[in-house]
Amino acid sequence: MRLVMFSKMLKEKSPEELIRLAREWGLDGYDLCVRPGYPVSPENAAEELPRVVRLLRAEGLDIPMVTGNFDLLEPEHPTAEPLLHAMDLADVRLLKLGYFKYDPTKQDYQAEVSRVRSAFGRWQEASRRHNVRICYHTHSNRCMGLNAAGLAHLLEGFDPACLGAYLDPAHLVVEGEDIATALGMVRPWLSIVAVKDVLLRRVEKNGHGSVSRDWVVAGEGVVDWTQVFESLGKVGYGGPVSVHCEFRVAPEDFPGAAAREVAFFRRFVP
Repeated sequence: MRLVMFSKMLKEKSPEELIRLAREWGLDGYDLCVRPGYPVSPENAAEELPRVVRLLRAEGLDIPMVTGNFDLLEPEHPTAEPLLHAMDLADVRLLKLGYFKYDPTKQDYQAEVSRVRSAFGRWQEASRRHNVRICYHTHSNRCMGLNAAGLAHLLEGFDPACLGAYLDPAHLVVEGEDIATALGMVRPWLSIVAVKDVLLRRVEKNGHGSVSRDWVVAGEGVVDWTQVFESLGKVGYGGPVSVHCEFRVAPEDFPGAAAREVAFFRRFVP
């Protein structure tokens, strides 16, 4: 496994600064956020992505994956083909899509399953043209494929060389899904794992209970990381582990908190 960091929280950092931070924090590389306003964006990816990847690899770091913009949902998006072409040139083989949202008050679930699977079928064709695996993230809060059970329905029948499952143990906890069970459901497609921690709390609501969730520093939440990494080991997972650092701290405290977050997960990814 390679321990990388999702560069979403490092929007203002140049490639040279990313190299310095990776050395300071003990990272193997980055899950590169390619979104508007970032050093590598959908508009400049054709030139900048291969250049940035060369710079980092020359320093012993890797970019195994790119996270696209939130609206990158279908291969007909105007930035899709240029981005895939740039990834192929740069030898970056995993792309994370945006999220297909689901509103149970307005949408028919089975119709949405069919719609997403239709898009996945077209992505499979694009994957084969560019040799890039298209991955979908288990994200809680009314997204399609919000856990492995839902994602398995979306991926069934597709080539695991083309379509990938991006499991997020913290989001699985929010949706009440056991990591070992999740791995069993999507093992053929397992491509990426995200790591962050979440704290669930009981709160009062109208004279009864409800649940609040807070994204916290790793080790302060309720994710059983020992079980997570033991389960990954049992299925022989060896892909990227992307540190997300979505906890809330003051900006001046972020570098120290990020360093501690990486050190926490380095215990499990030697």
